[in-house]
Amino acid sequence: MKNFARRVATACTLCSLFIQFLIVLAPISNAQTKRRKQKYNVLFIISDDLRPELGAYGVEGIKTPNIDALARRATRFDRAYAQYPVCNPSRSSFLTGRYPTETKVLNNNDYFRKIDPTSVTLPQYFKNNGYASLRVGKIFHGGIDDAPSWTEGGEPTDPNITERGNPNFKPTRPAQSDPAQEQAVNNAVNISDRNSDRIIVLDGDGETNGDYKAATRAVNFLEKYKDQPFFLAVGFAKPHSPPTAPKKFFDLYDVDKIPLPEDFGTSPRALPGAPEISISPRNADLFIGRPSPPDLSREMKRAYWASVSFMDAQVGRVLEALDKNGLRDNTIVVFFGDHGYHLGEKGKWSKAYSMYELGLRVPLLIAMPGQKAASSRRVVELMDLYPTLAELCGLAKPVRQSGVSIARLVKEPKASFEHPAYAVTVYGKSFARSIRTSKWHYVEWDGGKSGNMLYATEDDPHELKNLSNDPKYGSVVAEMKSILAKKP
Repeated sequence: MKNFARRVATACTLCSLFIQFLIVLAPISNAQTKRRKQKYNVLFIISDDLRPELGAYGVEGIKTPNIDALARRATRFDRAYAQYPVCNPSRSSFLTGRYPTETKVLNNNDYFRKIDPTSVTLPQYFKNNGYASLRVGKIFHGGIDDAPSWTEGGEPTDPNITERGNPNFKPTRPAQSDPAQEQAVNNAVNISDRNSDRIIVLDGDGETNGDYKAATRAVNFLEKYKDQPFFLAVGFAKPHSPPTAPKKFFDLYDVDKIPLPEDFGTSPRALPGAPEISISPRNADLFIGRPSPPDLSREMKRAYWASVSFMDAQVGRVLEALDKNGLRDNTIVVFFGDHGYHLGEKGKWSKAYSMYELGLRVPLLIAMPGQKAASSRRVVELMDLYPTLAELCGLAKPVRQSGVSIARLVKEPKASFEHPAYAVTVYGKSFARSIRTSKWHYVEWDGGKSGNMLYATEDDPHELKNLSNDPKYGSVVAEMKSILAKKP
């Protein structure tokens, strides 16, 4: 009887301890369940004028440790393309999920919502679905933000930009510039006697620069909104001209070891066999109205690399804050450039009007929580980001979309996916259209009247030999034309 009583007492003690253990465990379990049920956040990072010039894309010599670290837990898209080689048309496209020929935004002055007030943007779509939609830095375009898209961080449009060309509009006084930034420009290091473009060397860590300040605001937003679903868009201006970075980032590079491209030229000019119109005779961003000899070109490319490294450091600050706030396990991180860029290829130092691979191809990384590094060779468009993020976050399929969700490629990078990338541009009175498939890149200027281009991209990655007028490729040209005919 005593043994039985002793066993009962022991059992009761164990039950009591077990119940106390469950009581202690319950809050942890509830927190984990809550986190599992919580919606994915989205951290949406854009870099301006960034081509795939990153260590993660196999570029030797450039220093981008933070973006490379992100790539080690992301799907890297090796064939991602913008829909227009200029900021505002490209951004209006991927932020509405519609082609530039559908948004009707074909320059840097048009405001998409003025053309189509019914547009629902990507951040606005998340806002409408219960997310805090947050803006930091350049997301739409300078002076053309879209206030309805944001819970916090939005700004009104600047009529000095959106009303440009309106004969009835009287320009207002421009906003006062940032004194620190203005001082940095005044102290700029000129690489020649011309002042048409400059290389700017910042003091310290670059605290006075807009990109540093943008990263600081992003860090603050992560802390403020960490306990609710958020869509945080962070736009970095660099490496957009003028090339800008603190001295320590310039010191990462030996200018004598900076490589120049195979098709380098000292002035912009189409290669023999390519339409003359395919390369504007005047650069729009760097080396404006002057030649670009090899020594100054290496200096300029070094400055571009320093700007990329500076931007990379700001990305690192934001990603560090993501981890510090315990948000990595429920946040999708997207990093990409808004269009391509030439760094001396064919003598060109800009993106404007370029329908070459260099003008359209961009880096694109999508990191899902718990994901391992992967890469995809499938051709994708920046417009695809809108329906992709909606699907990955479990939201209803958005309407009025021309993009195609690549959510399955994020999870299965080698899955079948055949959707050619379409891009357009306007150059003066000429209109160009581009189609990029897995094997071919085809471009028409004015429906072929001003010239066309066909490149076998696997065999000719630098697009040196135009095959469009070779009879052997007539069937390929016909196929590309049929694809173009189906696009808006």
